[in-house]
Amino acid sequence: MTKRTSAKYKIDRRMGENIWGRPKSPVNRREYGPGQHGQRRKGKMSDFGLQLRAKQKLKGYYGDLTEKQFRRIYAEAERRRGDTGELLIGLLERRLDSVVYRAKFVPTIFAARQFVNHGHVLVNGQRVNIPSYRVKEGDVVEVRDRSKQLAIVLEAAQLPERDVPDYLEVDHSKMTATFVRTPGLGDVPYAVQMEPNLVIEYYAQN
Repeated sequence: MTKRTSAKYKIDRRMGENIWGRPKSPVNRREYGPGQHGQRRKGKMSDFGLQLRAKQKLKGYYGDLTEKQFRRIYAEAERRRGDTGELLIGLLERRLDSVVYRAKFVPTIFAARQFVNHGHVLVNGQRVNIPSYRVKEGDVVEVRDRSKQLAIVLEAAQLPERDVPDYLEVDHSKMTATFVRTPGLGDVPYAVQMEPNLVIEYYAQN
């Protein structure tokens, strides 16, 4: 199972931030962008540029979702009653691949998507292989018995760089996670600041 390190590091360098808080991120060594023009002085970013960057950062964080996928999630958040930014974060965190990543069953969000795709995950005892599957409050997500000894799973549980958030109840001895509640922005342990309000502004104007 590949970890697609090049993809996630490319996103880090494009954003100029270590968006997952990974110790091996190239941004830890140099903060400028990739390519021969990466060290050029950057001018002040326009409002549109800030909004676009906020959208790309949030999209990238959840495994570099396609624009079509991300816009669909935004449209659903906008239709619901309440704060659209908070609802957007809640919908992103309810994706099955997000829950698998947050529970520390795998080391990266990219690995989580592949892990679900390959049929290693059960939801309430039923195998689900769709990363975008939406988990509900009270759902129990678990790693299949035959997958619990995979090296990627054993490695992820030991990772010191991130903690399991309190909207999940995780038992690593059984490799189960219960989705307790839908989080808001302040509940999600992002390694960098996310600005869903700018994402909302971007879509409102485009």
